[in-house]
Amino acid sequence: MRGQGRQHGLGYLTAVVATAAVVLIRRFLLADILEPDAPLYLFLFVVTAAAWFGGLKAGLLATALSTLAGTYYFIARDGWRIADGDGLRIGIFVVSGAAISCFAEAMYRSWDRADRQREALRITLSSIGDAVIATDADGRVTSLNPVAAALTGWTRDEAMGRPLEDVFRIVNEESRLPVENPVKKVLAEGRIVGLANHTLLIAKDGKELPIDDSAAPIEDAEGAIRGVVLIFRDMTERRRAERTRLRLAAIVESSDDAIIGKDMDGIIHSWNRGAERLYGYTAKEVIGKPVSLLMPPDHPDEFPSIMERLKRGERVDHYETTRVRKDGQRFDVSLSISPIKDDGGRVIGASAIARDITERKRLYQQLLEADRRKDEFLATLAHELRNPLAPIRNALQILRLASDNKATVEQVRTIMERQLQQMVRLIDDLMDVSRITRRKLQLRKERVDLATVVRNAVETSRPLIETAGHELTVTLLMESIHVEADEARLAQILSNLLNNAAKYTERGGHIWLTVEAESEGGQPSREVLIRVKDTGIGIPADQLPHIFEMFRQVDYSLERSQGGLGIGLTLVKWLTEMHGGTVEVHSDGPNKGSEFIVRLPIVTEQPTQQPSSSGDGECKVAAGPCKVLIVEDSEDTATSMRTILLMMGHDVRIAHDGIQAVEAAGSYLPDVVLLDLSLPKLSGYEVARQIRQQMWGKNMKLVALTGWGQEEDKRRSQQAGFDQHVTKPLEPAALEELLRKLCPPSA
Repeated sequence: MRGQGRQHGLGYLTAVVATAAVVLIRRFLLADILEPDAPLYLFLFVVTAAAWFGGLKAGLLATALSTLAGTYYFIARDGWRIADGDGLRIGIFVVSGAAISCFAEAMYRSWDRADRQREALRITLSSIGDAVIATDADGRVTSLNPVAAALTGWTRDEAMGRPLEDVFRIVNEESRLPVENPVKKVLAEGRIVGLANHTLLIAKDGKELPIDDSAAPIEDAEGAIRGVVLIFRDMTERRRAERTRLRLAAIVESSDDAIIGKDMDGIIHSWNRGAERLYGYTAKEVIGKPVSLLMPPDHPDEFPSIMERLKRGERVDHYETTRVRKDGQRFDVSLSISPIKDDGGRVIGASAIARDITERKRLYQQLLEADRRKDEFLATLAHELRNPLAPIRNALQILRLASDNKATVEQVRTIMERQLQQMVRLIDDLMDVSRITRRKLQLRKERVDLATVVRNAVETSRPLIETAGHELTVTLLMESIHVEADEARLAQILSNLLNNAAKYTERGGHIWLTVEAESEGGQPSREVLIRVKDTGIGIPADQLPHIFEMFRQVDYSLERSQGGLGIGLTLVKWLTEMHGGTVEVHSDGPNKGSEFIVRLPIVTEQPTQQPSSSGDGECKVAAGPCKVLIVEDSEDTATSMRTILLMMGHDVRIAHDGIQAVEAAGSYLPDVVLLDLSLPKLSGYEVARQIRQQMWGKNMKLVALTGWGQEEDKRRSQQAGFDQHVTKPLEPAALEELLRKLCPPSA
């Protein structure tokens, strides 16, 4: 037995029993065989056995018992009398027994030390976190700790004595080829070696683990290699953490935002590319410097306040402030700053994310400005729509009181027509803006004489100019200038400019409208310039860039304005650009007048001759008495229209909802149906569809008479079966012309 297998009690028992056994054997079985001069030699086995099992004390006890028993039974005579030569034999035996006992004790102690060392090594290997496998000089497994057993899937008993390649199977992660056995490399080179990167351990069950390892030789006292110890560890978590770190680093580097790391003293220790783009400094220029480098000097309290919050573990979210670039330029930023803590929860630094919000704040201010202008526009619109209502209401009262006075009635009628025309003009401007912004406005371009367009525009604006007492000077070229344009829209451009000049010029001012042909180097003119100049209130320099913006009016002149929605000049710009031209404005400042210049391309090609009509002109045939069905939910509108049609000599009936309309159309069989689209019970679209489904309604003329005039509304009415789409209000003359086209001629 070895080491901790030594038992003192067993040794003592062995000493007693073995001594008695030897005495009996020696006395009764071997008395005639053994030489009488060797009485104690058999007792050496007793001493050896006792020392083997019990160590020094058991061996000494066996020596003492054997000496006494051997002396008494085999040496002494007549009691305890000993011959002269026997004393030497006894002494030699005692010395031999003591020597055997001491040797056994030394051996036991050596084994104890070895066992303790092995146990300490076993405990150490079992307790460390890395996997450990030991091999002999032939590369066979002699030991593996629990971590190695868990990673490889081999138990200690299964692995013992097997070649390392069976237990420790490794391949390259990328190529999947086997990796050189590290034990063989250690045995061949006699030095510590490590595995290359991207090594996978294939466990017994086929599971794959990324590992990192090293192997070292086990040498004896003479330096001879007796084996190899292999240490390796599972790199799965570290590999995952590394990938996460790299991914985060890539995100930080590729971020458009500036991401800056700093310690609690405000010293910068990390700086991404977004920070380089935002602040203009390279990482080399700012790392190690205080973050106050980026702060304006007029923000002295900002850094201490932020750091105090961070020390309390607070996060600073979306803090808007100002920062300074390398070139000294200031800009607006939004900061989100988070504290960085160590494993103990102590704040050791901060991570700041900075985003440039200069453009966002500019757009926000623009939105606020646009919202303010929208509110002003709505207030202006309400004001402008109320203005015509007052004289119209007054005129109605006058008609009620002075119905027999023809001169008064005529004067009132003129007032009402003029105010109604003003309301129609406002609504038309709004509709034009809507159509242009949605790209629904279409120009009917043709080759037109510019002089004709100018005359039409002047005639349209003349009443406003004469009412304000202005002098108008028109200068045209001697030769004819032709442009490719929508004549009505081009006249609208010039009329808007003339109206604008008339409204923003003090009474009795002067307005010039001049047409010039611009040429270069004696070449034929390619552009025509139309100048509208006035002696009006002028335009401040800071408002010149914004004068064509929607709903923009010169602020200080609103009290002198004669009305308008602030969209006239916007329409001028849009319509001019749709004609392929440009418009610009000049003014020397307040009370120094202004000048608008419209440039349009000139058409130089001669028009293609069209075959002349066989007659001198279109022969207009008066409309015969028509059967007209008016479908309108507003009684006032329906009644007034019926009165006008009756005065024109037509036969008229009225329906006030969609169901009545279908029934009346089937019983009355009108020639023309004037049909509103917004009706109770059935919409105008559905009424039209139901009429078209009847045999009697196939050829009936259907006219959508509505306030909805968008292109989408016209498309829907056409799909529903309408012949015409007309927007309210409809002038009596236009109504008469419409019926002339739709009704059969009189007999």
